Amino acid sequence: MSEDMLIGEVAGDERTALPRAGTRADELRARLEEMIVSAELAPGERLDEAELATRFGVSRTPVREALKALAAMGLVEVRGRQGVTVASISIPILIEMFEMMAAMEGLCAKLAARRASPAQKAEMRNIHARLVEALATSDPPRFYEINREFHEVLYDASHAGFIAQQTRALRRRVAAYRRYVTFQPGRMAATIGEHETIMQAIERADAEAAFKAASDHVMLLGDDMADFIAALPKSLMRA
Repeated sequence: MSEDMLIGEVAGDERTALPRAGTRADELRARLEEMIVSAELAPGERLDEAELATRFGVSRTPVREALKALAAMGLVEVRGRQGVTVASISIPILIEMFEMMAAMEGLCAKLAARRASPAQKAEMRNIHARLVEALATSDPPRFYEINREFHEVLYDASHAGFIAQQTRALRRRVAAYRRYVTFQPGRMAATIGEHETIMQAIERADAEAAFKAASDHVMLLGDDMADFIAALPKSLMRA
C-alpha cells in the first residue's frame, strides 16, 4: 500500500480510515477525542493499544502517543493494571464542573455582548432557527450537534482566545454527560427559550444580562440536577 493512502483505508476490511493531515499520532488523537466527546467511546470504557492499532491500521507507537496526549487533556485515565480507560467523573466533581462551565459560558456571553460582530450575531440566529426545526422533528442527536454549533459561535464572538479555548476544553471534558442533559424531558424546548434570552441580551449589548442568561442556561439546580444525576447510567460515574 502507498504511504500516501489514508491510514487504515483497506478495501473490504473494517478498519477506520484517518484523515491525511498531520502526524499519525495527531490524527489518531483527534479521532479518539471526537469519539469520546460524541460518547461513541463511553466513560469507563477500556482502550486497548493493540485493538486500537489494528482498528486504525497503525503501529502501537502513535497509539501510545495519542493516548498520552488524551491523558494530558483529562479525557482518558491510566489505571495501573486496568490500563487506559475513557475518563469518568464522580458526582461531586461533575457538579463542580457544571458550576465552572456556567461561569465560563457566562463570561463568553458577557464579552460577546460587547464584542460580537453583526455577522456572528446573524450566525447565532441562523443556528437557532435550525435548532427550532430539530425540536419540531423531535431529533435529540441532531439537536445536540446544532446546539454545540451555537455555543462554538458564542465562544468565537467573545473575541477572547484563551477564555474560549479553556471553555471548549471543559466542555469537551463533560461532553458525554452533557448529552444526557439534552435528552431530559422538556430540556430541548427550554433550550430554545434560554438561547433566545442570551441572543437578545447580546443584540442589545447588555453584558450583565448576557452573563446571567448564559450561566443560567448551563447551570443545573435543584430538581433539574437531581433528575439529571438519576438519569445517568451508573457505568458513566466513578465511585
